Amino acid sequence: MAAGLFEGQFVWHPAADDRRLASVCVDVRAGRYLSAYEALAETRGDFGLRAHRSLVLASEAADSDLAERWLAEDPAPEAALLWARVAVLRALRAADGGDDRAEALERIALAACDRAATVAPADPTPWAAKLAMARLHDLRDPAPHGLLTAPPGPWQLFSHILSLDPYHREGHHRFLTFFFARHGGSVNAAWDVAAFLSQRAPASSPLRLLPLVALVESYNPSQLLADRVWEQPQWRSTALAIYQNWLPHVTGYRFTPVLDLAYLAHALFMAQREFEARAVLMAMGPYASRMPWSVFGEPEEQLSRARRACGLPVPGAD
Repeated sequence: MAAGLFEGQFVWHPAADDRRLASVCVDVRAGRYLSAYEALAETRGDFGLRAHRSLVLASEAADSDLAERWLAEDPAPEAALLWARVAVLRALRAADGGDDRAEALERIALAACDRAATVAPADPTPWAAKLAMARLHDLRDPAPHGLLTAPPGPWQLFSHILSLDPYHREGHHRFLTFFFARHGGSVNAAWDVAAFLSQRAPASSPLRLLPLVALVESYNPSQLLADRVWEQPQWRSTALAIYQNWLPHVTGYRFTPVLDLAYLAHALFMAQREFEARAVLMAMGPYASRMPWSVFGEPEEQLSRARRACGLPVPGAD
């Protein structure tokens, strides 16, 4: 799917150029769920698209009673999935905000994920949603052989996701997040897990980006030459390999993978590979994501800085 031309402003909506999803978001905000059912039902054979759409729709529905009303009126797997997504979002918000209801909301979310998994046993999406909460109850299964740091974590839950979809994008990212230092892990563990998972994936897979995600997560501006890390041969070669092997496949996607493209564009820009970064930024079109730019400052300013260095237009330019 072509991202479209940049017309002077960034588009920050997570639906990006999935126009069907963007339209459904309007309906969900208005309290209507029929189009949400249709948009999710057509993804039953495409787990990547199903994960993307259900997560975006849950973010639109989390502050209303739409998911509860839909589930009460319709037993379809799509209603159960959206309810699981919404319940997990609420549980994570409560836990991160120190809400007294956090434990109760987590129990509701776990039950919602189990229900969604029961009515659609081949779908990895409810399990990926449950994996997002692993950091709340600190699952510590032993790590498999092959990791230098052997970090314990929710390996069994992750293994079940892999049994349903070996290269499930969201499942991999959720799993990596468990090992971030801000969630009780460590920089070395996150790098170790990211390398281990990315090396399992085909060269043309977006999962090859996982080490770049871990690198952004470990960024510490107080460290000497922190912004020069991406220029090191290890990271520059990682970014260039992804550029060569994954980027050509993006044109065949059903929606523009804005977040993955943003991590790649950022890595190439920081590695002073402006020619390659320009191509990635052009593939993004006008669509933008807060990450990874927000780690380094105000997202629009950072993205504009990268585009300007690559000779591309930015908002507000004549």
